[in-house]
Amino acid sequence: MKNLILFPLLFALSACAVVDRVRGRPAEIAPAVTGRPGPALAQSAEAMDRTSAADKAAALAAGDEGGAKLGSFVVSLGDPTEQGFWLRSSLVTAPARGRVVTDEGASIAVDLLPGSGAAQLSLPAFRALGLPLTGLPEVTVYSG
Repeated sequence: MKNLILFPLLFALSACAVVDRVRGRPAEIAPAVTGRPGPALAQSAEAMDRTSAADKAAALAAGDEGGAKLGSFVVSLGDPTEQGFWLRSSLVTAPARGRVVTDEGASIAVDLLPGSGAAQLSLPAFRALGLPLTGLPEVTVYSG
């Protein structure tokens, strides 16, 4: 009995969509995009990276230290508004110091931070290591 009531109702609703399409009415109208992009979208990587030359030099110099190898990670660019040299990963359980080494041998000291999902590396670290911002480079991560 319920099917006898529901079937005509569903048929009527689907017929409304067909009639609208035949008449040339769009099924859904998207809202207009107005205004300018937000400040994060309008800035260059250089403008968003506010680390000093001294901080960058210190992180690069400290990146040559030893430490226990945690493994290799494919990293993406993390939140560009978050300053500092850090790597965020779901494989990190507690904040710690560490370093990141590229396949080319460039090395930098970073803060290892717990995260969720894929590993992310900070904008200043990407730039200091000479990594392409739109790439997904593989890096080796060491703790300590």
